[in-house]
Parts: sequence; C-alpha cells; structure tokens
Amino acid sequence: MRERIYLNDGWKFSETYEDAMCFTAFDESRMEEVRLPHTCKELPFHYFDEELYHMVSGYRRRMFVPENWKGKSVSLTFEGVAHESEVFINGKKVYEHRCGYTAFSVDISDELNYGEENLLTVKVDSRESLNFPPFGFVIDYMTYGGIYRDVYVEVRNRERLKDVFVKPQVQLGGGVCPSTEDRDVPKGPDVSVFLESEVTISLAESRGLLRQWIRQKGETEYHFLGEKEVKQEKEILKFSNFQAELWNVECPVLYEIKTELFMNGEMVDVQAVTAGFRRAEFRKAGFYLNGRKLKIRGLNRHQSYPYVGYAMPASVQKMDADVLKKELGVNAVRTSHYPQSHYFLNRCDELGLLVFTEIPGWQHIGDEAWKEQAVQNVRDMIIQYRNHPSIILWGVRINESKDDDSFYKRTNAAALELDDTRPTGGVRACKRSSLLEDVYTYNDFIHDGERPGCEKKFKITSDMDKPYLISEYNGHMYPTKAFDCENKRTEHALRHANVLNAVAGQADIAGCFGWCMADYNTHKDFGSGDRICYHGVLDMFRNPKTAAAVYASQQEEQPVLEISSSMEIGEHPASRWTDLYIFTNADSVRMYKNDCFIREYKREESSWKNLQHGPILIDDFIGDVLETKEHMPKSQADSLKKLLNTVARCGETHIPKRLYPAILKLLFVYRMNMNQVSDLYTRYVGDWGGASTRYCFEAVKNQKVVKTVIKEPMKRVSLRVQADHRELKEEHSYDVVAVRIQAVDENGNILNFYNEPVYFEVEGEGSLIGPSVIALQGGMGGTYVKTKGIPGKILLKIRSTQAEQVCLEFTVKVEDEIRNI
Repeated sequence: MRERIYLNDGWKFSETYEDAMCFTAFDESRMEEVRLPHTCKELPFHYFDEELYHMVSGYRRRMFVPENWKGKSVSLTFEGVAHESEVFINGKKVYEHRCGYTAFSVDISDELNYGEENLLTVKVDSRESLNFPPFGFVIDYMTYGGIYRDVYVEVRNRERLKDVFVKPQVQLGGGVCPSTEDRDVPKGPDVSVFLESEVTISLAESRGLLRQWIRQKGETEYHFLGEKEVKQEKEILKFSNFQAELWNVECPVLYEIKTELFMNGEMVDVQAVTAGFRRAEFRKAGFYLNGRKLKIRGLNRHQSYPYVGYAMPASVQKMDADVLKKELGVNAVRTSHYPQSHYFLNRCDELGLLVFTEIPGWQHIGDEAWKEQAVQNVRDMIIQYRNHPSIILWGVRINESKDDDSFYKRTNAAALELDDTRPTGGVRACKRSSLLEDVYTYNDFIHDGERPGCEKKFKITSDMDKPYLISEYNGHMYPTKAFDCENKRTEHALRHANVLNAVAGQADIAGCFGWCMADYNTHKDFGSGDRICYHGVLDMFRNPKTAAAVYASQQEEQPVLEISSSMEIGEHPASRWTDLYIFTNADSVRMYKNDCFIREYKREESSWKNLQHGPILIDDFIGDVLETKEHMPKSQADSLKKLLNTVARCGETHIPKRLYPAILKLLFVYRMNMNQVSDLYTRYVGDWGGASTRYCFEAVKNQKVVKTVIKEPMKRVSLRVQADHRELKEEHSYDVVAVRIQAVDENGNILNFYNEPVYFEVEGEGSLIGPSVIALQGGMGGTYVKTKGIPGKILLKIRSTQAEQVCLEFTVKVEDEIRNI
C-alpha cells in the first residue's frame, strides 16, 4: 500500500555543481562520498569567512527502481535543502524549490526507468544573493547550505491519501478553573472532546470509503471511530462521544489517528497522524491552555550547531527539546526565524513544549516575486506542520519587518485558509504597528539593566482587545560570553530575571521568549567579530552560562542550586564582593563559611516577587561570629555586622547615609576605632591577605537537603563529560552523539578561566565531527561523534594537559529494516 524508503546514504557530492550535473559517462571517483544530512562546507568554530559556504554545489545518487513500482505513484521528498534546489531524474529537470526551510515533494512516476538504475542529481545554490526569503539584505544568523535533512521515496497506489489534517477539538464547561496554580488537567463532565479531520484524496472513478481509528500513544489496540463514503477529493470526518485525555505542558498525552482508504472494498492506503487534544487560546488577558491561564516562559532557538550548521540528525534535534524543557525548565520555544526539523517538533509534542513557529525572513521585504515566495512559504509551513499539537501560534510576518498591509493580508489569509484552529502572530520591533494578525507579537528590548523589564501592553499594541506576546528580549542588549568576568555573567543572569519578573507581573501579557537558547554563528555584520553571537544562555555546545540557572530554577522537577560567584575575592574589583546571588528552586538555602553556619536564606526573601523562585541576594558573610568569637553585645554585633556586610558589597567609599547613626554608635558608644573595624572586616569578610575560605551552600526542600554546592580554592582539575545518549542507533541515517565537556574542580564547579586544549581520539565504528583538538572557552566545550553505518562499538578518549583522560564507550546498532535503493 504505502512504502517509504530513505535515500540518505550513497550520495556523491561536489562543491562544483557541473561535476554532479554531468549525465553521460562520468568518473564519480573525484566526488566525495557523503551521507545525509549533509552540509556543503564544514566550518571552523569561529573566525572564518561565511562566503566559504556560498556556492552552487551538486549531489548525485544512483537508485535502482524495481519493475513492480510501475503503475504506482512514486514521489520523491526532500525535507530540507539550503536554499535553491533543482532536481533532475536521468538528466531531466523535474522540479525546483526556492526555500531552504520547508520540504518539497515531486511525483517522479513518469520519469523513472523501471527495472533499471536511475540517476538522481540535485543542484543546490547556497549563495545569499538569492531573491527569496530570508535573503535580500543582511541577516543575523548564518544560513549554511546543502541537503541537510532527510530524503526519501514514497511508493503508493495511484488512489491514495494525499493529506490528513487532524483537528482535535476540546470543549470546556463552566467548572474548569482558570487558575495559574491549578496543575490538574480538567476532567469529567467539564470537558468534551471531538475530532474533525480534513482528508485529501487522489481519486479515480472508483467508489471509496474512509475509516478512522484512534489509540493512545504506547497502546497496542486501536479503537474504531467511524467511517464515511468518499464522494470527492476532500472529505471532512467528524466524530465525538469518545474518551480522550488532554495534552498539556505537564502531561502531554498523545494519540495516533489512523485513517484508512478503501476502494471497491479493498484497503489501498493508510496513514497515521500523531495528535493531542488541547484547547490553546490567546485572549486579551493572556494565554490559556485547556481553560487554565498559563504564562508562557520560553526561549528562541536557532537550529544550528558548531562545524556543520544545520546538518544534524534526529537525536541531536531531539536533544535540544530535552535541554529546553528538562534542563532550562521553559514551557515554550520560538523557532526563530524559520520552520525547523520535524524531529525537534516531534519531541516538543512528546514533552509538552509549546511552539511558536514562523516563516523564514529577517527584517527585509523584497519585490513581488520575493513576496509571492513568502506567501508560498506560509502555505508550505502550515500544511507540513499543522498536525503538531505543540504548535500554538503561526508567525506570518517577516521577523522585525515594517508594515506592508497588502502583503500581510495575503499571508494571514493563507494561514486562515489552511488552518482555522490556530491564531496568527507576526514578530515586529515597532510599537502600534498595523495589526492584521490575531496576536500582537513584539520584540521588547527596553531593559538595559536600569529601565523596566518590559513595557506595558498599552504602550505597545495597536489593539488592547487583542492578545499581546513578547517574542524577544535581552539578546543584543547584553551579549555575554562564558569566559567573561564573573560580574558580567551575573549581570546577564539578572537581566533575564528582571524581564521574567516584569512579564510575570503584567497579567495581560501572554508571556515572553528570551533571546536566546544558545550562542550561534552569525555574519560579519553582527556578533563579536569572530562570527559568533554570544546572546545565548547556553554556549554553542549547549553548556550553561550563569543565566541558564535563572530559567532552570523556575521548574520543580530537578533540584537547582547555583551560586553566581566562585567566591574568590580577587575576581571582584577592589576585592569587594559586590552583589552575589543564589539561584535555586529550593525552599531555602543554608550558607556555611569554614563549616560555621552563617545564615539560612528563604525563597520569600527574593526581590523578584513575581517569580516562583527569584534570585536571592547573599548579604551576610558574618553570621553570629561577632557575638560567639568576639564576645560582643548583640546590639554592637548587629550594628557592626550591618556595616561590614555593606562595605563588602558597596565599598568603604559608598556607605549609604542610613548607616551613619550605626557608625557613630560604634565609634562613640562602643569606643571602637577604624583600625579595629578594618581588622574585623579583613578577618571575617574580606579574605584579602588571609587564609583562603571554604563556603558551603545547602538547598533545602520539604525540610530535606536536596543539593549541596561547595566553593573553595581548587586543588584538582577534572573533565566532566556528558553524552546525550550511549546507544547510537542508525534508522534512517547516521546517528550523532553530542558530548558536552566542562572543566571542573573537585567539587564540580566549572573553572570558567580554564581555556586549555582538549584532545579527542576515536576508535571503532565512529568518527569525529569537527577538529581533534579544541580549546575550552569559559572552561567548557564539546564535540560530536557520528556513526559509520556499521554495528559495533565506539570509544571516545578525551584528555587535557591537567586532567585525567576520560573514556566514553558507545554501542552502535543498525536497523535491519533500513532499506536503500
């Protein structure tokens, strides 16, 4: 009935397309053997010319087409080719596509030689002079090139299911509580579920019948929904009165909807679609999921990685969704600035990670041909992605572009025509612009460390009755590297906390997406001159900067305890502590200095009152030692402690006037002199010139210590190595393991100024992506290991000059069912 065969192996590649386009006798030995996904040019980590990947390259592949395919429908699908592609079968051009971020399919049934070998060739233009989105002006991200997603052939009957758009419907009763604190899924009589499907069919003159079945993901048995006679090429199926659990961010229950097509009593095609029953609504008062108001807390994501740009397989795409949800604790992601891999979106479906996806583009609007392609991109995006329950909003404007009502009327109309279940938005950087979409989505960069975390809704939107969502904040306002000084990394984290706190305090803002998840390669016009934008809360290998802890501490599943400082006094100007912070999701944190209890900090003490778990200022380095060791009266100890802790943060020249009475009391009532005060400061606070200090922090949740952090001068360097999975599995293509590396001390603290080289050696059935030697940056780095298509073992050896060698062993499995032609 329906057979899908992946064509990810067996390709030949040339940076000169003329080689690949030679259709007569040709020596392919001078072409490179590659597997998909593939980038047209592997790049250095940084400091390179982006024109390295600006080329017109060529791919060719031979495929044997069985005789029994004759009379069938044979279609060829490319999930992603960057950016303009022309497809040839046996030397004849059969299709061209002008978007690097959407898939395309072509029926090649009439072009094949059956029972023979056929030649498939692809011309790929990755130059940035192309006249379609996102090109036409500068772009703040690299666009790379190559066939970077899957390619496959589908063999089906001529009478077949062309498309199935499943629209789960949820009707909520009056008993559903819209509280943000109520984590329960609405059930019982308050909820009714329905299922509507638009089924597009390729028909002949035969009489047909459609049948639909449903099962929850993980179950083996399908349950029959119903059937309908086929009378036209598009049929609507509607079913109700069945039980289904709801999909939400805490418990994302998924279902498979199976549609069968019968012709003359014989089943000729079947298709299964993954779906989730949820009611996602943007209202003027905010965002509601299944009747419960939910503040969107998300990050923007680029789909790029070091060395290979976009060209990563399923496992690495899925890993990013896991990092966002499980490590960073966000509930949403914006796929800036283009549709991204279905593998990533599938994982978002499974995790309950809300998605705002948008058409390709960055500020520039081109000529009429350019606009026509942009409208087509809307159509392609929605048709290809509308079955993902995680997607809650379509972006139908070019990111940060100016108003163009006639153009955006067309994009909105295309979206409404193809999907009447989701609202549209359009990312803009201007206030009170023309609002044709359902949601006003705005990049709010007002926060500069001093101004408010966000603007009020009424100052931005042109229609207060429509929903409002912040699509970007921070980012270029305060780019921060993992190897920046401690104070800058802390300020970066606090700016993210400030915006999250401000948005949480505005009830009519649906939520916000921070810029951005991870650092990324960018053009010469942007970034730090080394072709990197350091806007991420993670580095390019997905290692955390300090700001990552602000997001991670907002979730409850994993204990979080991070201290903004190494507690090394020499890292701070004038040897003053300045402001140090605790990032935690615990109820409280106990602080010890040289095993002496100083203080227990409570969650409620955070100044970020709108956050469930805001940063907590460390404002006491003394505890009760002035009373216990110096034998001071409590009144004197309290006054002196307040003074010494203030000097530790502000310095002796910036003591606030409110402390002047306490100083006078110390001088004239308790007869202390400044030498005594200075000596006590050095002994109990400053640590300058004295013995080094050991600090211990204990996170307490439900009266139990759930995590401990110890800060003391390091004695030993080791490499903490994290592989995202150990069992590599080839299904449709090669697999890649992402390895994150951090230089840490004996207590597990990242050594942010350890920038030494790290050496990689691979043995067995795998190979490195990228160089065999890297320099850590900010004490962190990473590498990738890919499979070769051979089952067995891979051994990765990682060593550095000061750390013991780390060895990781991986198992490689190759699916027996993999079939190539």
